[in-house]
Amino acid sequence: MSRLETIAGGNWEDFLSAPSAVLMLGKSDCPACVAWTKDLETFLEADGEWARVRFGKMLLDQPGLGGFKKTNPWLAELEALPMNLIYIDGEKVKDFLGSGVDRLVNRLRRLSLAT
Repeated sequence: MSRLETIAGGNWEDFLSAPSAVLMLGKSDCPACVAWTKDLETFLEADGEWARVRFGKMLLDQPGLGGFKKTNPWLAELEALPMNLIYIDGEKVKDFLGSGVDRLVNRLRRLSLAT
């Protein structure tokens, strides 16, 4: 079972309220999003350091995300994907555009989220 959870209209609030969570935003037709998903899944299969962090992927072109989009009006201005958001106790504390396991790990370490 993959540690990269599928986040949709019915579970995004629960996911984001976790003590620590990383949410990758993408779209179905985004090649960079597909590549980042594969890299992230490969990383998570071997990872032991970030066991207490939840990781999720949300495809913004899927139905049922009206509540998420309404809560995050800045999404309307988003021009590039993938976008990565880091949450602590339901609050967005960091975001970054693009991909890269090293970039992600550096940000998690700066936030002291290691197990």
